[in-house]
Amino acid sequence: MHAIEVRAFGDPTVLEWRERPDPVPGPGEVAIRVVQTGVNFADTQARRGTYHGGQQPPFVPGLDCAGSIVALGDGVTDLRIGQRVAAFPPGGSYAEIVVVPVTTVYPLDPAVSDDDAAALLMLVTAYNVLSFAGRLAAGESVLVHAAAGGVGSTAVQIARALGAGTIFGTVGSEEKRAVALAAGADVAIDYRREDFARTVLEATGGRGVDLILDSVAGDVFTAGLTALAPFGRIVAFGMASGTPGTVRTNELHTTNRAVIGYSSGSYRKLRPEALRPAAVASLRLVAQGQVHVVIGARFALRDAAEAHRLVESRAGHGKVLLTV
Repeated sequence: MHAIEVRAFGDPTVLEWRERPDPVPGPGEVAIRVVQTGVNFADTQARRGTYHGGQQPPFVPGLDCAGSIVALGDGVTDLRIGQRVAAFPPGGSYAEIVVVPVTTVYPLDPAVSDDDAAALLMLVTAYNVLSFAGRLAAGESVLVHAAAGGVGSTAVQIARALGAGTIFGTVGSEEKRAVALAAGADVAIDYRREDFARTVLEATGGRGVDLILDSVAGDVFTAGLTALAPFGRIVAFGMASGTPGTVRTNELHTTNRAVIGYSSGSYRKLRPEALRPAAVASLRLVAQGQVHVVIGARFALRDAAEAHRLVESRAGHGKVLLTV
């Protein structure tokens, strides 16, 4: 089989198309022939060597995929050869065949396309930052940063499906404003032209929003605190700005507000079984037609470097996929 390998940290040119032996599943594992794999921002960080807990070269990047089971390891009885599944391969997903423990393999409803399933990490992250970490209650207002991105546009849709009240989204262009509004945001704010915190405060009568989803950090996090309502929560699940956010504890306890950290990657490594509820719930929303994964671009697996360049440019929107 073929796979993409990172043999040294660096820019997208370090992504190499290489031949490898077909992997064989061990006890409690299955082998999956990959059809689609998602490109996540975390993949670009892993390639550069800046992803928390990332592997050392050589390694196969990629966190999620969709495909069909081609081999079963000993003791696997609840899955079958030929079954369509989505999965989190611990050894990387940029490959024609991957081996995955059954704890992170999820059977697919026929109504879920391979495109949707290959966005599994995005679906799980969007669901968990809202429901699990963010504790979203029906009627609560939400601010989603990077609302035209893969996770952002999906989070807007899931927030609507979970009964959120007013949904705000920040975007970086008029084109992306249209994407966020199409996903279901009530208000899309171009952060380059508007003070998003002021806009949110004006729209909420000075109260602020109940939940903020922040994958940017830095100054965006600091400004977000000023737009967070009493008893509100900020879920910090990324640092796309390259700078961490900071908070003074008195800004939290005096108003009963909270900052919650979340990482699907850490759960995948430390508590993989805990991802199943979100995987099942988010894939169900897709099957029911309540969530539609926004596909921004598609590349062949061997052109992974071009996909990484697009993701890092932040010029695109939605989910970027690699077709195997």
